[in-house]
Parts: sequence; C-alpha cells; structure tokens
Amino acid sequence: MRIRRVVTTREGGASAAPYDSFNLGDHVGDAPEAVAANRARLARELGLAPDRLVWMEQVHGRTAAIVDGPRAEPVEATDALVAAEPGLAVIALVADCVPLLLGDPQAGVVAAVHAGRVGARIGVVPAALAAMREAGADLSRIEGLLGPSVCGECYEVPQAMQNDVEKHLPGSACRTRKGTPGLDLRAGLWRQLADAGVGKIGIDPRCTNEERSLFSHRREGTTGRLAAITWLEP
Repeated sequence: MRIRRVVTTREGGASAAPYDSFNLGDHVGDAPEAVAANRARLARELGLAPDRLVWMEQVHGRTAAIVDGPRAEPVEATDALVAAEPGLAVIALVADCVPLLLGDPQAGVVAAVHAGRVGARIGVVPAALAAMREAGADLSRIEGLLGPSVCGECYEVPQAMQNDVEKHLPGSACRTRKGTPGLDLRAGLWRQLADAGVGKIGIDPRCTNEERSLFSHRREGTTGRLAAITWLEP
C-alpha cells in the first residue's frame, strides 16, 4: 500500500500578515475565513475531500488517538493521530516543534505526531508507536519522517532545561552556534525511534527558524502554522 507524506510551506495562501500566507492553524488569531480558504485549497491540492482531513487540538501532551473516519471537529486534546483507513489524512501543525510522520505500508497504518519539547520529553512518540501497534503496525516495518523544525544550533535553552530534556530524551542535548546550551529534538527523537526498532527514519533538515518559507514562532512570535500530512492512497 502506498503512503503519501506532504509538508506545506507558508507560501500561496489567503492569510494576511503576520500569518502570510498559507496558514493552516485555526488557533493562532488568523481570520477564520482565510484559514478555511487555505484548508480548502490544501484538500484540493492533495486530491482529497475536505472532510477527509483530520485535525487535532494539540496540547503538548502525549495522547495518541486512533481515528477510523472523518471528524467534523478536531480531535480533542491529542498530539498524535493514527489511521488505517485509505484516503483519511492525519495532520500535525507546527511552527518550530517537530512534525513526525509514520507509516507501515504493509499493515496500512499511518500516524502524524506533534512533538514539541514538552511532548517529546513526556513520551508522545512512544504513545504514537503503541497506538500504531494496536492498529496492526509492526515497528520493524514503520518508516518515519522527522519534518522541519527549529534546529539545535538555533534552539537555545537554559542549562537546567537542557539537562532535564536530555534525561528524558537522550541524544537531544547540543550546543548552539553561540556555544550555549541547546536542544536538537530531531536528534533525540531519531535515537528514540531507532531504539524502539523503527525500520527506516528520515530527516527533513530544514530549520524553521532559518528558512523564511516556513513558519517559526521562535523567529516571529505571532505567526501561522505549517502542516505535516500523511495518508494511505485508496
């Protein structure tokens, strides 16, 4: 079964500054009609009906939900969505956090995960993997893509915070380009996925803080959200 993965940029949408222009987040203060237009365009570009896009109310937690059909509203208080129905796209919204797209093409199970510092620290990725296994996936067959996020050279944090995250997500501690304590969440998550037995892991190397075609809360404060989407082709 073929798995599709798409990561959007900020270009080509209907939103005005500071959300310009392809903002897909409906919780950041953007005009609702602009977000609706952008989401409608996303569905058209993906070749899916708008009701086949499943969104979530992200809360920086570790809850993973299995969805088996369209949802009229975002899945509440969830940071990972798992689906095994062809043509049902699950979506994570980010603007510096790590979007993780997972899929087992043999079992026909996909997942979209929102893994920010808090969620990654408390185990949102293991929760997503457990939900995928519940839906029939095998860890050795899962393929993962760690999408664009703030890089370790840009993500400066206090030393105590770095120590705490490293304790819970080994491999994430790094130094910024200024030589100060930093976090490379993608490095820590890559190690976590590998240790769990995930078969293939790829990384989109783009840094949201450095790449102007991507939204970055760290760079801009009030801004939009890009989407990482995955689904099984019918």
